[in-house]
Amino acid sequence: MAEFAYEPEPEVVLAPGESIQEISGKSPWRLAGRRLLRNRSAMASLAIFLAIVAVSFGAPIYSNYIAHTEWKSPNISGTTVVDGKRVEVIQQGGGKLGLGEIPIGPTWRTNYLVGADQQGRDVMARVLYGGRASLQIGIWSAVLCCAIALVLAMLAGFYRRWSDSVLSRTMDLIWAFPVYLLAISLATVLLTKPNGLQWGPIHVVSSSLWVPTVIIAVVYVPYVFRPVRGQVLSIREKEYVEAATAAGASNRRLMFSEILPNVLTTVIVMLPLMIATTVLTEAALSFLGIGVQEPQASWGTIIDDGQGLLYTRPLVAIVPGIMIVLVVLSLNVFGDGLRDALDPRAKVR
Repeated sequence: MAEFAYEPEPEVVLAPGESIQEISGKSPWRLAGRRLLRNRSAMASLAIFLAIVAVSFGAPIYSNYIAHTEWKSPNISGTTVVDGKRVEVIQQGGGKLGLGEIPIGPTWRTNYLVGADQQGRDVMARVLYGGRASLQIGIWSAVLCCAIALVLAMLAGFYRRWSDSVLSRTMDLIWAFPVYLLAISLATVLLTKPNGLQWGPIHVVSSSLWVPTVIIAVVYVPYVFRPVRGQVLSIREKEYVEAATAAGASNRRLMFSEILPNVLTTVIVMLPLMIATTVLTEAALSFLGIGVQEPQASWGTIIDDGQGLLYTRPLVAIVPGIMIVLVVLSLNVFGDGLRDALDPRAKVR
C-alpha cells in the first residue's frame, strides 16, 4: 500500500493591514505597488526626491526668466537692485575690519535669492544647475553599476566553477582598494589625458560628465555583485529550477525565466540606496576637484567654492549641503519602503 507524505501549504506572509481576501488572485508586482502606495513615509520621501529633480532640471527657467542671470560667467563688476537701490554684487570693504571684498548676501528675492559667490554668480542658479549634474551622475552611475553587477552576478552564480572564481576574485581585487582612493586614482589618470578618452568611434572629453559617471559606477560594482551573486547561487539549487532543468529547459531559459525574476527585486531595492551613495561620492570627488570639471558645476564644486566664505556668506556652502542631505535621506527612506513592499517578511521580522 503506497504512502503519501502530507506537504503543508506554503505560509502566506501578509503585510500589516492586509488580509487574505485582498491579496488573493493578484500578482506580486501589483501587491508590491499597493503596499508601497500605502506607505506614507516612503511616498512622501519619493515626492521630495522628485521635487528636487524637477526644480534642478528646471534650472534654465529660473536662470533665464526669474533670476535673469548667467550661472557660468563671472559677474565681479555687476550690480543688482535691492530695495529700490542699485548695489554692487561684489561689495568693497567687507569683514569686521572693513577690508577686502565680499559678495552680496541673500536678497530673498528672485535675483540673488541666497546671495552670490566670490565670482559674483547667483548661488541659487548654480545650485539648481549643479543639481542637474549631481543627479545625472548619481542616477546614471547607479543604474550602470546595478546593470553591470547583475550581469556579472548572473554569470558567476549560474555557471559557477572557473567563471565564478575569475569574476569573484576580480570583484575582491576592486573591493580591496578604498572606494575614494580608487576613484581618485582612476579620475586622475583619465582627467590628465589632453585629448580625452578614445574607444574606437567613441570620444569622451575630460570635462564630460560621463567620466565621473563611469568611474563611480565601476568602483561600486562589487557592492551590488556580492549579494546578487549569493542569491543566484541559492536560487540555482531550488526545486523549481531543478524541475525546469529535468524538463529540458536551456540555460538561457533558466537564467531569464527562473532566476532573473527572483533576483531582480534585490537589484530594484538596492537601486535607490545606490543612487544616494553615488550622489555622495560625486559630491566628495567634485569637492576634491577631480569630479565635475569647469565650466560645469555640481553640489560638490559649489561647496568647495563656499569653503572660503563660511564666516561671511555661509549659505554658499549650506544650501547645496542641504540639497545633498535631502536627496540622501529621501532615497534611504524610500528604499526602506520599497524593501518592505517587495519583501513583507522583512517588516514582519
